[in-house]
Amino acid sequence: MREWIALNMTPGVGPRAAARLLERFGSAEGVFGALRSELERLRLRPEAVESIALRDRMGAAAVELERVRALEGADVLALDDGAYPSLLREIPDPPVTLYVRGRWRACLEAPCVALVGSRRCSTYGQNVAAQLARELAARGVTVVSGLARGVDAAAHRGALEAGGRTVAVLGTGIDEVYPRDHRRLAAEILEKGGALVTQFPLGTPPVAENFPYRNRIISGLSLGVVVVEASENSGSLITARLALEQGREVFAVPGNITNRNSFGTNYLIKGAGAKLIQQWQDVVAEFPPETAAAILPPEVKGKGSSSHPSPREPTGLSEQESALLKLIKTDEPAHIDALAERSGLPVHELAGLLLALELRELIRQLPGRCFVRRL
Repeated sequence: MREWIALNMTPGVGPRAAARLLERFGSAEGVFGALRSELERLRLRPEAVESIALRDRMGAAAVELERVRALEGADVLALDDGAYPSLLREIPDPPVTLYVRGRWRACLEAPCVALVGSRRCSTYGQNVAAQLARELAARGVTVVSGLARGVDAAAHRGALEAGGRTVAVLGTGIDEVYPRDHRRLAAEILEKGGALVTQFPLGTPPVAENFPYRNRIISGLSLGVVVVEASENSGSLITARLALEQGREVFAVPGNITNRNSFGTNYLIKGAGAKLIQQWQDVVAEFPPETAAAILPPEVKGKGSSSHPSPREPTGLSEQESALLKLIKTDEPAHIDALAERSGLPVHELAGLLLALELRELIRQLPGRCFVRRL
């Protein structure tokens, strides 16, 4: 294990250089046993050749392993480890080590689907991501995402709300959380049976160049990638491209053509071969047949589904609550004053009804006293 961690920590050795080294020498132990002349013939960076030849990362690697295992529920998996995720091992440039924390084994042994999208998503995008995650997680599918704001956070929270599993793939060390205001979300993922995963050593900060590497792990762990919303230059499109290169299924939720966040998803459907999805069954139908058969109800086994997602139809509401709920849409926030005008109810009475609907998780309050209906 020490040699694998040392290789991952060697300056100038990224995933592609590591893949070349392992192809030539067979293992991390073989890499560190190679002659300097053999390393130079692979055209590595001079600092990488020097570090490997001197074996100068071995001490740091031993300390790193001790520090990781001192964290509750944390460990390091090497590429040659039998516990290393088999799907991730199949990609062209798998990380040589994978830092994991939480109930990673149960999460990654289940079928996994990535849910990604814009950090500045619309209310529609947030609702769709949460709903898809809830529905998939409730059926035993692990929801994988990147812990970012917007769609990623909605996906993680949707899976947790369903009592399911979710995996956050980090662009930092396993001991760091970015963005910082998602520390509570990361803790909840661990508390509720999920996992945190990264390729980066402890203490790695959230530098921009780390996130494309993070994205290839998100897609590499998953049977498919669902893109909910993405602008023209979104990192989610990078994840989708990586998924296609890895032979994964790519799905996209269609959006309003006048919304900038719909450019990416609509482009994926129109020009990149992504499958348009409307509900969770459309995703599961593309799983390997034996996996799909175990999840899908009999009437939708096979490819695709034509029914549309619709808001939950609750029971046990009062006449006033039911009438008010019909005034609240899933994709258009309604201000409390507008609801008061449309319902004819005084604001103090309306506020009580809204609170009752919110407690039943039928609606969600947004900043500015606006409300949207949950899917």
